[in-house]
Amino acid sequence: MVGLPYDCLANPLGAVRLTFEKAVASGSDPAALDGKDWGVGDLFRQFLFDNGGLSQVPLLNPSTIKWVQPNTLVRFRGMIQDMLGNEFYIGAYKDGDKWITNKFSDAPQCPVNASSDMRIWERRLLYCIPVPGQNSWVESSLDAMRNPLANSISPQREKRPREDDTAMTDVDAVESSHAGEDSPSFKKMREDGMTVESPNLQKITTEGNTPNSSLVPVVERNSFPCLLKIYDSLESDLKLNDVFEFIGVLTFDPDITVGGAGNDELIDDLCEDVSVHLPPAKVPRLHCVVHKKLEVSDLLPSSQFELTSPVIKEVREALLGHLTAVLGNDRLAAEYMLLHLLSRVHARVDSIAVGKLSLNLTCLNKESISVFGNNIKLAVENLVPFTDYAPLTVDYLNTVSLAPKKDYNTNRLVSGLLQLAEGSHLTIDETSLQSGTLNSMGVENALVLKNMIESQQVQYDFTYYKMEMAADVQLLILSEGKSNIMPADLVLPLRPSSVGSATGVDGEILKAWRWYLATMKTLPHSIEPHLQKVVEDDLVAARQTDRTLGSQEFSRWLSMGRLMSVSFGETRLSMEHWQMVKELERLRKERLDVKN
Repeated sequence: MVGLPYDCLANPLGAVRLTFEKAVASGSDPAALDGKDWGVGDLFRQFLFDNGGLSQVPLLNPSTIKWVQPNTLVRFRGMIQDMLGNEFYIGAYKDGDKWITNKFSDAPQCPVNASSDMRIWERRLLYCIPVPGQNSWVESSLDAMRNPLANSISPQREKRPREDDTAMTDVDAVESSHAGEDSPSFKKMREDGMTVESPNLQKITTEGNTPNSSLVPVVERNSFPCLLKIYDSLESDLKLNDVFEFIGVLTFDPDITVGGAGNDELIDDLCEDVSVHLPPAKVPRLHCVVHKKLEVSDLLPSSQFELTSPVIKEVREALLGHLTAVLGNDRLAAEYMLLHLLSRVHARVDSIAVGKLSLNLTCLNKESISVFGNNIKLAVENLVPFTDYAPLTVDYLNTVSLAPKKDYNTNRLVSGLLQLAEGSHLTIDETSLQSGTLNSMGVENALVLKNMIESQQVQYDFTYYKMEMAADVQLLILSEGKSNIMPADLVLPLRPSSVGSATGVDGEILKAWRWYLATMKTLPHSIEPHLQKVVEDDLVAARQTDRTLGSQEFSRWLSMGRLMSVSFGETRLSMEHWQMVKELERLRKERLDVKN
């Protein structure tokens, strides 16, 4: 049996060009193919998902970049940190009587001048970074995907042998990696986009500062950003701060620099905005053929158990016991912490983020925070994929950039602490906050934090105006008294009676807890009409008892009812779970009254 005439993994550009040639041969006008998929997407989806090719595609990161070869298929997981607009490029051109496409690559195979018969197309540019606050256990779960070709590609980056030596009709065979760089076969492979030995690839991780390295923000130089080039996709499909897996063609051309060292003036003219010339020695390029938005469940290893009702209750109780120990044997605080970790924004009504449940644990000082604060931090890091921890002081507020800000000199969005992916968890430690004077930046940061916790919105600073960007971040505040900067949905004095530990939990149990939280968070929820009447009557009775209660409290109780139900794996509010919420609130109010 004759296999495919190309290798989607080792020579994806060959597959792209072959499908293009077939489309043109069938009568398609090259001028009409801009923004169109002439079969490339279906071809790669079939290879990746129908034929099991996804497991063979290496995950691009600082380790794999040392051996992965240019012009091969790779995947990159990260958050969209900035959108750099669109870029014009030579999408197709005529070489003699033959039309050739340049889609999914940086530069044409052959020199092109202005007199050539060509088509100028357009693609989108995205700047992506590793997800802020991604915890090490997420990386560990992806280790199996880092080097799936380890048995066929040596550390010296020798060539991966073809799986089907007969699959060579329209595209030249990948030749032996022992061929010299000056040999005709090597040159032919390079021209055809084949995988070749590339000593220059090491520059991505070893090259020092370049004259243009200032375009890469200092905060990101120790991370692993990637410049994504997007084709044939609706703008609404890819949003700022979304986490995606991009699968595409890795390209590396050390000659692409700001100010252009290349000889092709036409190509330089198409790239007018110098901000798109992020140095390739620091920012790899990935031409995306397939992309998928990632949920938390996509970052976890496959579940080895079925989440039936008895299993869910067992996992819930075990997790609740762990949180109780972490919080000094405070069961009430553990109950609220569980609801907090299950919360998410599932709807927006005007400026109200429905479903959020921020939590302020009080009665923590400089001494107790060293024990319980550290335990809480470690516990959350072990359960949630993306977490961050900020020690709030006057000096911190006066100096740090919390909200992203546009830098018009580089035309880049400079990230801030609050540019976080959906589902992230942020712990704010106020125990070291002393009286002091806030400067203009400090006041601005305080307002940004207040807006974040009240409406799950972050104001992005574009100098001449500010834009509200929706967020979905779980916020936990640790403080001595009730926080004035961050008015949380729930305030609860912590009452520890012992010192527990956040470590020493079996790895398989941690996996079960992670799956529990990720799965329960996404469950749909509703309230039956008869129970809705009960809830409404209880809210009216509560308002008659306490006239200070308003719509915010009622919305919070409904959110707590939903979270209590999903914590048991239920999609409908039951009377039992509603009564549990009421009892929790009664106990919390008692604790607050005692403190006051």
